[in-house]
Amino acid sequence: MNTHRILLAGAAVAAVLAGCATAPAPAELDAQASKAIKSSFRDQGIAKVDRLAQDLGQAACSSDKAPDEALADKIMAEALYSVKWPANGQYLGDWRAGEKLAQDGRGMTWTDSSADPKSNGGNCYNCHQIDKKEISYGTIGPSLWNYGKTRGVSDPASPTAAPIVQYTWVKLWNSKAYSACSNMPRFGHKNLLNEQQLRDIMALLLDPKSPVNQ
Repeated sequence: MNTHRILLAGAAVAAVLAGCATAPAPAELDAQASKAIKSSFRDQGIAKVDRLAQDLGQAACSSDKAPDEALADKIMAEALYSVKWPANGQYLGDWRAGEKLAQDGRGMTWTDSSADPKSNGGNCYNCHQIDKKEISYGTIGPSLWNYGKTRGVSDPASPTAAPIVQYTWVKLWNSKAYSACSNMPRFGHKNLLNEQQLRDIMALLLDPKSPVNQ
């Protein structure tokens, strides 16, 4: 009886091992998953299936392992290279328009009639606190309250403010320039907001007259 049980157990182990030996390789599983995801979406309105295509940073940061230092450095370098600086060095626009953009989450859905950035909001409130009076706001990103004030920006046009002003522009244009796996939308790089809209949000963050800095 014991011998019979041992034989049955051995057969079961052999079957399991045989099954493992024929399991798909990780690359094949990734391909199958990608195919399943693509087959679950379709073009509709302005939302196209090509949104599923991943660039270097997206692919690296979608892995179960964080990109190694060399790859992270490459992602950040490419992101920084992609930044387009504002025309005539004009970084700030109208903070009033910026405030409206920051509190507007509309845009880029299949129900929108246009992908023109003019139709989009900044959706900032979804991840950040903007005003101390807010009772509901996202916490994925840090609070933006007193953003310029706490960084000593009393005059955004002064040379001493330049590093913070330029840092903020880059962060809005392509956040992966400073963090390879940043969750922040790449507003300029992905044409989610146009240059004037970015200037307006810059003003909301850095203009001393902005309610953010009161």
